[in-house]
Amino acid sequence: MHRFIVVGGGAGGLELATRLGDRYGNQKNKGGQRAQVTLVDRNPTHIWKPLLHEVAAGSMDPFTQELEYAAQARWHDFEFQQGELCGLDRANRRITLGTVLDDDGAELLPERELEYDTLIIAIGSTTAFFGVKGAAEFSLALDTVEQAERFRKRLIAACMRAEHQVHEPVESNPGTSASGEPRIQVAIVGGGATGVELSAELRNTAQVLSVYGLHKLDPRHDVGIVLIEAGPRILPALQERVSTATAELLTKLGVKLMTGETVAEVAPGIIRTASGKTVRADLTVWAAGIKAPAILSQLDGLPVNRLGQLNVRRTLQTELDDNIFALGDCAACPWPGNERNVPPRAQAAHQQASFLMKALAARLDNKPLPEFTYRDFGSLVSLGHFSAVGNLMGGVIGGSMLIEGLFARFMYMSLYRLHIAALHGYARMVLDTFAHWLRRTTLPRVKLH
Repeated sequence: MHRFIVVGGGAGGLELATRLGDRYGNQKNKGGQRAQVTLVDRNPTHIWKPLLHEVAAGSMDPFTQELEYAAQARWHDFEFQQGELCGLDRANRRITLGTVLDDDGAELLPERELEYDTLIIAIGSTTAFFGVKGAAEFSLALDTVEQAERFRKRLIAACMRAEHQVHEPVESNPGTSASGEPRIQVAIVGGGATGVELSAELRNTAQVLSVYGLHKLDPRHDVGIVLIEAGPRILPALQERVSTATAELLTKLGVKLMTGETVAEVAPGIIRTASGKTVRADLTVWAAGIKAPAILSQLDGLPVNRLGQLNVRRTLQTELDDNIFALGDCAACPWPGNERNVPPRAQAAHQQASFLMKALAARLDNKPLPEFTYRDFGSLVSLGHFSAVGNLMGGVIGGSMLIEGLFARFMYMSLYRLHIAALHGYARMVLDTFAHWLRRTTLPRVKLH
């Protein structure tokens, strides 16, 4: 049997392992099993990474959206191995997985080696702090559920503490302290999709926490949100008209935008910019950029680019080894006709997973591999229940169109539903959508503990 190993259970990796398992994992009624499929991930559960800003704001309970890898493996005829990739032996086609520890630090699983015939690396990306002084120590990233939950709990604690601080309110504006500043200020560094979406979700969170009596602060004036972007506008990767429309909506929500300001230092309670400005920050979220995991530059000589991504050809094979493929955020894939590579987006990972199903089938049949072509269907940014904004383009409408409001919100929500359909099929996706709606009708809009 051919041995497929998929390392990384993110959007692209899990979709690929699921579809490979469905096709090759158990073919007892089709003349025998052709391949063994193994998924490797350092965590036991999967959550769609674009949802983490909702987890951080408390508007989504991660435990209702997490998927157990072991269960998915059982349902779709592949094997799951928990562990972090820590070594590669290309000559012997072998990877090494690190030790897995339990919550008390005791060894749960030992270091192991797995042999492969085809290796697909899809370990995603991590937050890039760009060497900014204090950024890694005094700000929170949103790479994992644990980090998002930590921020949410700190936000609730900050609101409860601020209510009991000794500050005389200004008579003309009871929502601010005597100094005229908000009681709590959250600073978000990075005006990309994550930073923009989190800022809108936090405005809703402040309102809900007040309604449920966790604090008596004015959610509009007493909870300040500052979004800091080094470039001249937020959402620099999207069209300017999308950026402009989003900036107008955020301003209406009371989010303060600071563009053209590069963060030079993050310290406890304060941010200093390169222009000499200081920004008060009771909580700081770092969403200024991403980089590939450091392990990729240590994988037996596989070439990487300046961001640490694996250099791949249009077949998604690495430049140095035809037996190793890469997809998603960790792959530097050429985009013909564009100066940059395929962007690190969920839609790119989904397209690459679909492409690899065809390419790996050709590989099993000893046929030439096709070349991947990325199709940009546009981008959508959620502003919570307030609105959404984005642009549709390419194969969707044959051009480019700015969309916002309810239609954009519906389109944004459908992206996650399509991910669920890719993992479970459309019938289970419909049932999951209905179950999610029922839960939301009986629970508070924000997680309160």
